[in-house]
Amino acid sequence: MFFWKRQRIEGYERWTGLNSMMQITIAPELGSKVISLKNVRTGREWLAQPDQGYGNGGYASSFAASDGSGWDEIFPTVNGCNYPTFPWQGVELPDHGEVWSLPWQTSAQDGKLRCEVHGIRFPYHLSKTYSFTEEERLRIDYRVRNLSPFPFSFLWAAHPLFRVKEGMEMIVPSELNKIVVSYSQNRRLGEMGDAHFWPNPCMDAGEIRLDRIESEAARTAEKFYFQGELPEGRAALYDPGTKERLTLLFPKEKVPYLSIWANYGGYRNQYHVALEPATGFLDDLSYAMEHGQAAIIKEHGTYHWFLEIEMSLADQA
Repeated sequence: MFFWKRQRIEGYERWTGLNSMMQITIAPELGSKVISLKNVRTGREWLAQPDQGYGNGGYASSFAASDGSGWDEIFPTVNGCNYPTFPWQGVELPDHGEVWSLPWQTSAQDGKLRCEVHGIRFPYHLSKTYSFTEEERLRIDYRVRNLSPFPFSFLWAAHPLFRVKEGMEMIVPSELNKIVVSYSQNRRLGEMGDAHFWPNPCMDAGEIRLDRIESEAARTAEKFYFQGELPEGRAALYDPGTKERLTLLFPKEKVPYLSIWANYGGYRNQYHVALEPATGFLDDLSYAMEHGQAAIIKEHGTYHWFLEIEMSLADQA
């Protein structure tokens, strides 16, 4: 059994979905941010929580000034940039895209929760539908419609800021062995575009293990992509202390890239990790388009994909 409940708490509308294994809460007015994702059986909250309440600075505001918590939708870029081609050449894309700072329309029907929003600077309609497909699995079906008579390129990325602790593990397909840096505070991993091996990136930089969660005292913050398209749409966080695992599953044909944002106290004194399936490579849409690594929707066309969240207990990673 599962259900969706609508409430208004602290001035914000919230929708909560619940079954015997999982509980998820979404705030439609805050960019349809997922503000809570819990394992009902263990009581574990998987998402980072804000220090001083939820909120953002409104449309096209700086993402750095938001609450630094939960799970945001990033579309149609990560880094702010200018759209490079006709007919939107020169149009500015806001930091982390448009939709995380816009209110979404939300409704529940037949056991599903539907959230939708229209673009401001670009003619698109983006929707996502949440449904519990199994007791331990939640599915999000995404659909973006291009409302124009011209092809439209975009970069979508999931942005779940997970609560972590030292010693947890990040698990990705075994074939992945190289990363490309998007950002590295104090250049620990170099500059944007630098490539390294995974999970041991720099033989001359000490015992860095990128697949292990570091201490909050590390004071580092890094964003990197796995090089090339994925062999499998899967990534997970595993806690060897509690044997809990959270796995993200997605179609590699539609979501071919994976990045990781690892913030160990180095950025705004926050401590979290994001596993970010993405439709484009590196964080700048204009860069992705230039290198043929952005998703494209044909004129008046649609683009579909999904993301599944699975919670489980495992004897080993």
